[in-house]
Amino acid sequence: MEIKDSGSVVLTGYHSYSPARSPIAEDSPAVPVGMPCSQSPRIRKSHSRRINRMLSNESLHTPVFNRSVSETSNSSMEDFWCELKNIKESRENGSDDSLLVDMKPVDEGEMEAEWLQEVGLSTLISGTQEHDGQALLSTLTRTQAAAVQKRYNTYTQTMRKKNKHSVRDVRDIFGINESTTTFDSLPVSPLSSNGVQIPMKKSIWKPVTSNSCAFEKISQSVAEELSFEVSFSETIVIDDKEKERQKNQRLKRDDCILPKFIVWKSRFGLTEVEDLSQEDMKKIRYLSLIELTAFFDALGIELKRNRVIRIKGRENGLFGVPLTTLLENDQKKVPGTKVPLIFQKLLQRLEETGLETEGILRVPGSASRVKSLREDLVSKFYDNTFDWKNVRNNDAAGLLKMFIRELPTPLFTIEYLPAFIALVDKISKIKLQLQALHLLIMLLPDANRDIAKALLHFLKKVVSNEEKNKMSLWNVSMILAPNLFICKGKSANQEEMKAAASTAHIVRLLIRYQDILWTVPSFLISQVRKMNEAALHNNKKQLIFDKSVRKLLRRKTMERERPERREYCDVPEGVIRVYAPLHSKVSMAIQLNSRTKAKDILARFQCENSHGTPDKSHNQSLYEIGGNIGEHCLDPDTYMLDVYHINPQAEWILKPKNS
Repeated sequence: MEIKDSGSVVLTGYHSYSPARSPIAEDSPAVPVGMPCSQSPRIRKSHSRRINRMLSNESLHTPVFNRSVSETSNSSMEDFWCELKNIKESRENGSDDSLLVDMKPVDEGEMEAEWLQEVGLSTLISGTQEHDGQALLSTLTRTQAAAVQKRYNTYTQTMRKKNKHSVRDVRDIFGINESTTTFDSLPVSPLSSNGVQIPMKKSIWKPVTSNSCAFEKISQSVAEELSFEVSFSETIVIDDKEKERQKNQRLKRDDCILPKFIVWKSRFGLTEVEDLSQEDMKKIRYLSLIELTAFFDALGIELKRNRVIRIKGRENGLFGVPLTTLLENDQKKVPGTKVPLIFQKLLQRLEETGLETEGILRVPGSASRVKSLREDLVSKFYDNTFDWKNVRNNDAAGLLKMFIRELPTPLFTIEYLPAFIALVDKISKIKLQLQALHLLIMLLPDANRDIAKALLHFLKKVVSNEEKNKMSLWNVSMILAPNLFICKGKSANQEEMKAAASTAHIVRLLIRYQDILWTVPSFLISQVRKMNEAALHNNKKQLIFDKSVRKLLRRKTMERERPERREYCDVPEGVIRVYAPLHSKVSMAIQLNSRTKAKDILARFQCENSHGTPDKSHNQSLYEIGGNIGEHCLDPDTYMLDVYHINPQAEWILKPKNS
């Protein structure tokens, strides 16, 4: 099938999978069947040389591990080239109608208007006085507020030129005097309800490492501290030398250069993305986009995004179906499903039998077998009549990659692909790259995030078995990059090859630092708490002037019996009542001290119910609900008195996680 080169972005792998045995190029000789990429004809070597000329000499260092197939970074690039060519040639049996990128010229005003809407500040465009927008603005740090002001200024200037409608001056929104040109820095550490700042103590540290030999050998350098307590953009200091280094940025491809990072736990513990309510995660996304914009502004990098026109995908089947639709179908069969059932089964199959298979992700399965297996899966999977014994490991790996690249929208979203590329091409320090990547992960929709987490967990296991499967971190990254990301044009050029190397490095960071990336930075949680407090305060002020609502609330309060409320009012300072519906003792008053942790409360309930129903106490977590947070599953190492001080109105409930 001819691929039209209209200048738009073309997906490299969102088509029917058919591992190619066809020529490398239209005018080149065919690759003999069964011949590995490293032994393919002269044309393969010429393509590899073209890529390697783009890379620094540092990228050609020989990795420290022995490999039978991919001996050097050079062969890793050949692996990438093989995967990319196979995917492109497989388009002959597929279609490219699932996603388009809008290349129409867009003026700055429209771009900034879209940005303001995406960060939850559409009120600045509409001119209404919505309390959520005011609450969000009240939580911003100095650099975040400057980023918002910059976008709003551009928007207002464009609108004035077009004479579309009158717009408010930015000084009216932020309350800036005529002589004021900058914002005062706002605190980002947690505050109690009475405004007392709680000191942040580094009491516990957690090194983000892996038990696998492959990961342990990656870096022998001194571990670097990574703090989540302060806004990333507030800590950036770029001098002229660093700017020049970023301008001449060249990636090192050796696995050994990735440093180790130590993530410090504050007394509030660490929070994973699934530990917060959906409403709070929505606010986390607002703040993450503002913080990412401020982060790029501080580095002097333009944050670009693609405008996408989505075409409705399939509503039935297993491949090429939107994640949300696929999950809706799966949840009818298995309630609570977060990762598509077919994807779970493919990962399970590979983890059970394929982790030690040599070249498990690199060596393609039979094209005819994969095609036949796909058809059988579509017709038999949900009936539980599909015979998994007939699926070979390399065929299962091919089906897994096909599922990923045939998604109607890319797993890591096409909108922020330019930001993913920029964090590698424009930023020289791994720590800064990781921080930018961290914020981009916070922007992912729930469905994308959950499936990405499952995939990266599997890839980590593949790398851990490198000695047997011959798949290093860099090899795995090179193979997965063209399946996860996109590239331009129908034929290879310098821009495409440059993006190829960048996306492979992104995948490497995703695999290596995944334990960090799924942790919500505590400064964002602190801002969500302040945002909730501000919204609650604004709502209360509005209710005072609404007599009808006030009368209704008074009547409802009189009708309702609240023994728990009366009991709570009589509770002494530092005492909380914990509810445990699944235990025989459903509630317990606990006196907190400076050493009480969440896991101590869990242990106490287990001890009290040891003669009752101990099985119900397993796999339970302590939740903080209400007050200035929606719902928050607490880290077992959380110091309870500190959380109590910043959210005294919360309720405390013991229940299974994600129930």
